[in-house]
This record gives sequence, structure tokens and C-alpha cells, in this order.
Amino acid sequence: MGLLVTCVMIAPGLAQTTTKLEEIISRGVLRVGLSGDYRPFSVQDKTTNQYSGIDMEMANSLAASLGVKLVIVPTTLRDLLTDVNSGQFDIGMGGISITLERQRSAFFSAPAMRGGKAAIVHCSARSRFSNLQAIDRAGVRVMVNPGGTNEQFARANLRNAQVTVFSDNIHIFEEVVAGRADVVIADVVEVRLQQKLYRDLCAISADRPFDFGEIGYLLPRDMVWKQYVDQWLRISVESGAYRKIVDTYMK
Repeated sequence: MGLLVTCVMIAPGLAQTTTKLEEIISRGVLRVGLSGDYRPFSVQDKTTNQYSGIDMEMANSLAASLGVKLVIVPTTLRDLLTDVNSGQFDIGMGGISITLERQRSAFFSAPAMRGGKAAIVHCSARSRFSNLQAIDRAGVRVMVNPGGTNEQFARANLRNAQVTVFSDNIHIFEEVVAGRADVVIADVVEVRLQQKLYRDLCAISADRPFDFGEIGYLLPRDMVWKQYVDQWLRISVESGAYRKIVDTYMK
């Protein structure tokens, strides 16, 4: 009697592939994309090329949880999606706003922090720019950093004010201090920090942001990797480790 041989055809889409999580562990390296210009999340010291900030600490934590080496991959807000989808890094960090546009071509982790847009002005002009309507007037000079949700928000909501893109996100707030700009639009967490760093600057709508927003980590489309990152983040939040890091850089 001959042997009965059964052939099982596996659909191409169901073929087993290596997950991003397995790839990272096998490689022994976690590649994290950071812009290095968004305090308090990531700042690069141009002299030493070293990074610091909330998400530099979190990147170290994630790498340690995997037992792998951490490598920072420089990126920009404009290049985030291109870089993550082309495999330049395994996770984008550094205060990235979760948007539907980005979600269409990549994954996000669970939110790490609630955001939303606010403004910062010279304290002497605080009463003049008490809300978004007061800011959106002819002659008001508004500055934003390029390529991200701050610029998108300003373009969509400010019809009368003069909106200017300032390329140096680290020093953009000094333009208000020096009187070369009236307003900077940024995320709530950033304006709260900047008013601590500069005694002449005051936040507008930090307690009631102009819109709703959340900040998370940008990921390639790999559900296993996302689930791992989400669980690591949940443990970091629930254990108090994340809050401790945030408090350190928000002083």
C-alpha cells in the first residue's frame, strides 16, 4: 500500500515571518529615532553629540528590557514617517504627536502623555494674548517649528496672524524673549517647561489646550512589536518609573 501524502498550501500572506521583536533581539541592537531638538523629550549636545531628555531615558529603559544595545538614529519631524517605514529605526521617540495622518502609514504605541497645543508669550503681553482668537489678529507674529503638528495647527487655525517657521526648535523661544516674535505655538508640556526656563515667558492655555492631543512612540507596522512596547510602557507608567523621569526633566 502506498503512502498517502497530503500537501498543505499556505497562503502567501499567512507565511511565517520574523517579527520586529525577534529581529531586534537577534540583532542585539535597538535603533531609536530621535530628533534631538525637542526639550524636554530629547536634546542633543552639539559638542559631545550626547542625547538627554525624557525619551532618552525611556529609550535606555526599553533597550534594557530587551537586553540589547541602544543606538540613536538622528531624524527630523519631517522625516519621521519616511525613516520608520524604510527601516531606518525600530521606534521613533522624542515627543511625537499621535495623528491620524501618521497612523495611516505606521503604528503608534499607547499614549505616553496627553498633549494638545498651547502658546507661550512674553509675560508683559499675557493679557493681550489670552486666547487663540486674540492671537489670530493682523500684525501678530507667530513662530512654529517646521514639519510637525505645531506648524500644521498654526496653518489650519490662524488666518490673520503672520505665521513664520523657525528652524531651530531649541532656540525658538528666545525669539519671543528678544522681541522678534510675539507668540510660539507648541505642545502643552513644552510651554510649561519653557516658562520655567525663561522667567520672561508665560504659557497661554496650558491648562485648557487649544485642541486635544496625545504623545506616543512611532512604530513600524508590526503588531507583535507594538504589543511589547505597549506592555513595557504600561509597566513604566503603572510602576511610577515614567512619572519619575518626567518630573526630573520638568523641574
